[in-house]
Parts: sequence; structure tokens; C-alpha cells
Amino acid sequence: MSEVRGVVVAHGNLARCLVETAESIAGVSGALIPISNTGRSPDSVRKHIREAVGSASAIVFVDLASGSCAHAARAVGHDLANVVVITGANLPMLLDYLFHRDMNVRALSQRLLDKGHTGMNAFHPDPAA
Repeated sequence: MSEVRGVVVAHGNLARCLVETAESIAGVSGALIPISNTGRSPDSVRKHIREAVGSASAIVFVDLASGSCAHAARAVGHDLANVVVITGANLPMLLDYLFHRDMNVRALSQRLLDKGHTGMNAFHPDPAA
């Protein structure tokens, strides 16, 4: 099975920063493609996502569930059956992607959602203190 392509789409420099940080922690490079919406029209963002995905199975990680990045990613995902869009991209899911990108795209996307959710916690101070 070939690797699932990973594309990170976000506002400003966030995509580049998430990709650089995840790859630095994992010791992997070139596995995630960052795309920013800065200075791009919605059509241009869609075009860049399509180019990054190519004909491969892919997961498109998006920073927010709505907005120009999410709308562009969902448009691409709607047109291509081999593309899954995950919103709320975070480091735990990107790190897990880097180590499991040889999985089936559907199974991998569920695994990444689980990792993203379990990577979020709230630590409250001791009320007795």
C-alpha cells in the first residue's frame, strides 16, 4: 500500500509552523505539505490543495472547521473520493500521521481524530490549595 499524502491548510504561517514542528519532533521531513491562504483567493487555495493531493489518497488537515481554508479543502474532498478532510489540526494528530501514513486513508483518518481528541486535556488547579 502506498503512503497517504498529508496536506496542512491554515491561515497565515500556521500550516508551515505546524509542519516544521511536527517533522522536527518526528525526525521526518517532506511528508507534510503546508499551504497558507495568505494572499490567495479561494480558487487559488483550492488549486494548491488539488496540486498537493494529486492522484494519491490524502488527508487534508485544516486549522478551523469553517472559513476559507475549510471551504476550499471540503470542495476538493467533495470532488475526490480518495481525500479526507480533518478540521482542528493539532500536533498530536500530525505526529501520529507521520508514523502511520501507510494505513488505509479511512482507517487512518479515524485514528487521527482519536489522537487529536485524546491530545486535548484540561488541567485544573487543586481546589483545596
